[in-house]
Amino acid sequence: MIAKEKTRDDYESIETGYQAVRWREPVIYELSRKGSRNGIIPEAEEEIRDRVGDVLARIPEQVRRTRAPELPELSEPEVMRHYLRLSQQTFGYDSGVNLGIGTSSMKYSPKVNEQLTRLPGLTAVHPLQPEETIQGILGIMFQLRNWLCELSGMEEFTFQPRGGAHGIYANACIMKAYHRSRGDTGRDEVITTAVSHPANAGCPSAAGFKIITLYPDKETGDVGVGALKAAVSERTAGLMLTAPYDTGVFDSHVAEYVRIVHDAGGLVSLDQANFNGIVAKLRAREIGADMMHFNLHKTFSTPHGSCGPATGAVGVRQELVRFLPVPIVEFDGSKYHLNYDLPDSIGKVGAFYGVVLNAVKAYAWIMSMGADGLREVAEWSVINNNYLIKELLKVRGVGIGWPNRTKLEQTRFSLEQLKEDTGIGTWDVYERVADYGVQTYSFSHYPWVVPEPFSPEPTETTSREDIDRFVQVFRRISKEAYTDPKVIRTAPHRCVIHKVDREPLEHPETAITTWRAYLRKREPPRG
Repeated sequence: MIAKEKTRDDYESIETGYQAVRWREPVIYELSRKGSRNGIIPEAEEEIRDRVGDVLARIPEQVRRTRAPELPELSEPEVMRHYLRLSQQTFGYDSGVNLGIGTSSMKYSPKVNEQLTRLPGLTAVHPLQPEETIQGILGIMFQLRNWLCELSGMEEFTFQPRGGAHGIYANACIMKAYHRSRGDTGRDEVITTAVSHPANAGCPSAAGFKIITLYPDKETGDVGVGALKAAVSERTAGLMLTAPYDTGVFDSHVAEYVRIVHDAGGLVSLDQANFNGIVAKLRAREIGADMMHFNLHKTFSTPHGSCGPATGAVGVRQELVRFLPVPIVEFDGSKYHLNYDLPDSIGKVGAFYGVVLNAVKAYAWIMSMGADGLREVAEWSVINNNYLIKELLKVRGVGIGWPNRTKLEQTRFSLEQLKEDTGIGTWDVYERVADYGVQTYSFSHYPWVVPEPFSPEPTETTSREDIDRFVQVFRRISKEAYTDPKVIRTAPHRCVIHKVDREPLEHPETAITTWRAYLRKREPPRG
């Protein structure tokens, strides 16, 4: 019997039965019971000292603890049960349809790469080992450096930055060091755009620069040559630009922007976190950029890892190599070594020479893709995104920013019409979409240059079936908004936490980011 191909009407009727696991699971410190042990009894301090000497004597007194850390005390089964329950409550690429976290490429990371990085030759390595004992690892990092140079046109790379924003911060510091080396200390302004990643404003600000933010034209989505010329002056240290923009638009004037900034004496730093749609299609150096960064945890398929462990690999042109963080990996023709001899280096921005396991995963991914595969990454990312655009714009209440511009690997959609018609906006849909076992960060980077925005990003690893499922969910939510908006306003209904009250998370009196802050703000004063 030949199976009948499913039609769209058949697909509309599919229900996954998605229901997140719900455990009433306290934080691990609240589970702690004095005297509980996990089955491992450490050696007495005296026995350790007899065997390895007085380790504490090597640590400066001012950084030693005055008392032991107050770690939670539980049995091994309790620890296992706690973290297994938390893992069951986690939504990720392996458990549902994931179309990004709002202008962030979220792609499937091959599990074979995870297995590679669990090999003893990698997990047992210590960053302070002599160079001759880690020639294989340094060789992998050097080859990865070569490939990134080829993809970007840059001359050298560092893997020290622990993420995209960290890479942007490193570039801001290099920019400052470059101008200082020339005695040009009056350059204290950095120009960026409202449709670049916010770190392109925040990081140079943290490095001491004043920020000038340019907004996209309402018709074209470009910043425009006139706007940049008006912002450039003798105080311009540089331009920090995301290309393509977070809207999916590639600014058609970007090469002209580079020329304008260079003519004014500034540098150009290109944020290539959105590189997925232009892999092997465009090189940053060929449009004149002086420095840039790649996110290995996006384009190059190492896991995103939330706040880490990520890698924002920074590449620079030859004249800026001397300012890079130390060390950088080099090859002298016979062996690999770590070069610390960069007299004008900005110093370290991270420990040692980077997250080695991320470099290995990115290396393995590039090896498996090959040159043709890398080009297909860009092509399928753009095809998937434009298929998503075509289908989502059929959903009632969904619009798009800059509808006349071609979009690459992502798009800034708008729920402005839905909000006007039903009162249901981006934040409401964000809460409801989780009930259907799909994920997208429904809000986009502030400021909202597109009203009621959301920015899904289907990468090359997203199947057509997953895109159809995602669109189906939005079609269902749109219907609910027009017929039963209460079910959206009270969402989510099938998740671990029913409704998150955002105000305490954002107020300084109630926001809690550490256990000590929890004790200080939640427990009544003692004595």
